[in-house]
Amino acid sequence: MTIDFRLTVIPISSKTLVAMNKKNPSGFTLIELLVVIAIIAVLASFAVPAITSALTKGQLVGSLNNVRQYYLAGYQMALDGNTNADATYNWPGDYNPAVNTLSDYSSRLVTNNYLKVGDLSKLLSGPGAICTIASSSTDATTGVTTVGLGGTPGLKVYRIKDGDSANCIFGVSANYTYNTALPAATSPFGDKGFVVMRKGGDALSLRKNNATAAGYGGDATKFQSAVGKLTGDADGTLGSEGSSSFLAFP
Repeated sequence: MTIDFRLTVIPISSKTLVAMNKKNPSGFTLIELLVVIAIIAVLASFAVPAITSALTKGQLVGSLNNVRQYYLAGYQMALDGNTNADATYNWPGDYNPAVNTLSDYSSRLVTNNYLKVGDLSKLLSGPGAICTIASSSTDATTGVTTVGLGGTPGLKVYRIKDGDSANCIFGVSANYTYNTALPAATSPFGDKGFVVMRKGGDALSLRKNNATAAGYGGDATKFQSAVGKLTGDADGTLGSEGSSSFLAFP
């Protein structure tokens, strides 16, 4: 007995193929693409501010570490000067004749081996504010190193003295003027925040609402406790920052 197996091909019309393609689409429709793009845009609107904020916080921490290192060099030099009764090892405001510029004070830190010339550019810079070494020379006879700074400083150093209290401000990021609102366009951080280093060793990263006493309801004592005070200011009394309050740049 013989069984005959034959394959019968049934033709499929073009209309049937179109119907099958509609039931099994191979890609996204225009509406689906627009929905996906809209979702991505919404997610990005949430993510970008968070990323920007995290970046700023990271930069503030970096500048805080820089001002702390610079402060530690100044603190150790002043401490050694007190211990050894050496008038060439002082806080910025105690020199006679006076040290008037950041270049002069930095030169003393280098001469007395508390910092190296190569350290200064890093420690005195910030985002958008790059401090450079314009010149550097060492006298072969005296061993005194003279450093000339250039560029734009990211750090401002105040003329504090040995007799100042621990919450007097040693240094701040260059975008901050004492008890004054942060300007949006000033480097290194604009109005996003600022850093403060106090004579007693407290290092602070603060926001723009901390910049003035108004952020503390006008209470000068609370402001001094949170931010610090200028050299010579009495507790509960806020002085005004002028050009003589800090070391001039360069």
